[in-house]
Amino acid sequence: MPNVMPSTVLGRQLGDELRRSREAAGLTTAAAAEVLDCTKGKISRIENGHVPVRTPDLIALMEAYGVMDTESRERLTSLALRANRRRREGWWHEYASVLSDAYRDQIEMESICDSIRTYQVQMVPGLLQTPEYGRAVTVASRAWQTAEEIDRFVQVRLARQERLAGAEPMEFWAVLAEGVLRQQVGGPDIMHAQLKHLLTMAERPNITVQVLPFTRGAHSGMFGPYVLLSFPQLSSLDLVLTEAPTGNIWMEREQEVACYRGLFDDARMAALPPTESLALIQRVAKEHRA
Repeated sequence: MPNVMPSTVLGRQLGDELRRSREAAGLTTAAAAEVLDCTKGKISRIENGHVPVRTPDLIALMEAYGVMDTESRERLTSLALRANRRRREGWWHEYASVLSDAYRDQIEMESICDSIRTYQVQMVPGLLQTPEYGRAVTVASRAWQTAEEIDRFVQVRLARQERLAGAEPMEFWAVLAEGVLRQQVGGPDIMHAQLKHLLTMAERPNITVQVLPFTRGAHSGMFGPYVLLSFPQLSSLDLVLTEAPTGNIWMEREQEVACYRGLFDDARMAALPPTESLALIQRVAKEHRA
């Protein structure tokens, strides 16, 4: 299945405002397309935040939609400039040689979201990985061939983890299937260190780790991992990322996102409470050193 590019949150805010202005003016997407001499598809992509809006196009649309007051025009122009700048900037661009477009999109979304909820069936989430565990996963993926590529990708993984620290760290809630704890990625020593790291990270007030044990049997989250990203005061702009070897899939439609919110709620309710989860992680960590 092909990767679906996410819209930037700022781009989606701009697109939402432009769509409302177009509808208030009584114009169809076809009429808007005539203004820019483009296809209806481009107007839809602008309104979904999938493509940047050039300043001349923005001015033309505002005039066509009757957006004439100075405050509204300045707000839309500022939003467009910030959305376009967000697409071009960011520390991750230094690592462009080892990052796919999909992974850059993921990092960009992480940089501006305020919370992440994830369910994982076999691997520790990247934001909670140790360097050694991350390296073992990277080597096993076969996506990077040289030692330099592997080193740089591991550096990216560690840089992403800065979002869990600092003055305004994101909230991070991970529900891990028990198999995540028992899969010996890199061998027993690396797994022991990784599980101890999970225990340390879970002590932070912004991080919650739960384990869904084998004994729970069948449950609604058995069909694969996912990541749910939420943004400040804008629940309608939440995103879901599902990962696959052939490409990541982004979902933005409210119905899809609501489905995954429900799946995560099911997973956290079925999982052990945080205190019991950490006790299980501690026991399994000892087993890896036995």
